[in-house]
Amino acid sequence: MKKITDERLVLQNLNNIRIAYFIQTIGILGILGYDLATKGLDGMRENPLWFVFMITTVISVYLSMSITADHENNKNKPQRSLNISLIVLFLISTVIGFFVTRTDGFKIIDGVIMGGILFICGLIPIIYIYYLRKKRLDENNEE
Repeated sequence: MKKITDERLVLQNLNNIRIAYFIQTIGILGILGYDLATKGLDGMRENPLWFVFMITTVISVYLSMSITADHENNKNKPQRSLNISLIVLFLISTVIGFFVTRTDGFKIIDGVIMGGILFICGLIPIIYIYYLRKKRLDENNEE
């Protein structure tokens, strides 16, 4: 099989993949919506399609982050953006952890655990986007 070198055909192929992904996502959401209506939230989350949908969504978001980082045209230093993102993430995690402790039936340890989980889950994409911005800045400085 020969590799496609015509840019128009490559673009058309990528558009076809995008359309197929969109239709597949609509189908998965339809099946999960049916499970939600008939079996409830727990029944929907027991469906293996839930796991496939979540993994696909996370991978799609990370791939979009790399394109977004390459498309940005701001001249801000990546370190400054990292610091601001970390401060905002810490504040959000702290506030949510505080509100969890104020909820009936939850203790301080529950708030710390929830805030910690949110902080770690937010830290991963923040560090990834920092890496992409730093790499792009280094590439631009070499040119």
